[in-house]
Amino acid sequence: MNQRLPEWLKKNTGNSVRTENLKKVLRKSSLNTVCEEARCPNIEECFSSGTATFMILGDICTRGCRFCSVNTGKPLMRKEDFIKEAHSVLEAVKTLELKYVVITSVARDDLEDGGACGFVENINLLKKEIPNIKVEVLIPDFRMNQDSILSIARTEVDVINHNLETVPRLYRKVRPGANYENSLKLLKTIKDFNANIKTKTGIMLGLGEEKKEVLDLIRDCKEHKIDIFTAGQYMRPTLKHLEVEKYLEPSEFEDYSELAKKAGIEKVFIGPLVRSSYHAGRH
Repeated sequence: MNQRLPEWLKKNTGNSVRTENLKKVLRKSSLNTVCEEARCPNIEECFSSGTATFMILGDICTRGCRFCSVNTGKPLMRKEDFIKEAHSVLEAVKTLELKYVVITSVARDDLEDGGACGFVENINLLKKEIPNIKVEVLIPDFRMNQDSILSIARTEVDVINHNLETVPRLYRKVRPGANYENSLKLLKTIKDFNANIKTKTGIMLGLGEEKKEVLDLIRDCKEHKIDIFTAGQYMRPTLKHLEVEKYLEPSEFEDYSELAKKAGIEKVFIGPLVRSSYHAGRH
């Protein structure tokens, strides 16, 4: 179902000078961002304000989620390169003078620990070298490897995000290779291990989900002690990806926001252009 993009989803470009400066920092350090790889609609706004979500462990993912434009295939970055990459992230963070850092990754199912050691290396280095830095990570499920999950929970990370992405009925279509119940269990495992870590998740709307399914998902989030919930409009990155089933009206996002707050979730950020890492520092 191809539909014209509504006006409320059209973005103004940001400050091109600041955007180009940030890109130069990233290219000099050979770093990837999910902003670029996933073709985020907020990229110009975020880049022009000097913020970015670093994507570690390479730029090739071992999974093929049908909503995501990150390349799928055999990863090229080796595990022994993760330490060097962490130092590149550190230098970029210092150059950009960031106080709040978001780090995500491709899925690395080719590695025994799923790449958890890369996250640990980045968190520990940033916390050691930059006083009062806040670090949020957006992690894959690590194939539910408990050692991998808890290795991240043992660090001084401030927020651990793992996106549910969509309602259970649509998992096979949208998120093959993942499991809804496992994703919820992962987030609760972290919270049960260390209640001081803020847990976070997000979903896309407009993939064919029904309102009752979204409400059930919100209740599941509350039941599994999730602190921060985000939701935004799914936007098709290329013609090869899943079609948009519906562009929600702004009022529908407002309704979902009120319902999530009434369900008792601590922090709720829902809107047409909300993404899991968008304005994360404000969250």
